[in-house]
Amino acid sequence: MGLYNKLYYDFEQMYLGYATLAIILTSCVGGAAAMVILMNGHGFSQMVQLFLAVAACMWYNTTILANLKPKIIFNSLLGALGICIILLIVNIWILMQ
Repeated sequence: MGLYNKLYYDFEQMYLGYATLAIILTSCVGGAAAMVILMNGHGFSQMVQLFLAVAACMWYNTTILANLKPKIIFNSLLGALGICIILLIVNIWILMQ
């Protein structure tokens, strides 16, 4: 938990700067995940994965626009990045086979 607490403390101290950079980061990672998902086809499973990636990134953007507490925004950031990175890795692995 030490790393989480340190990252959260830094995020809370420089909230506006980190939130802005994180919007760019989630957009880039989410876009890459969407691209790789669609490279695997456009069936039902890919559309569900695409929905998850887009919904996770939009949820993070919504928490910022709704001006929620920094802890909720930080946890949303970690969740969105986690979902998109997992989808990205899984779909790259599928493409390589």
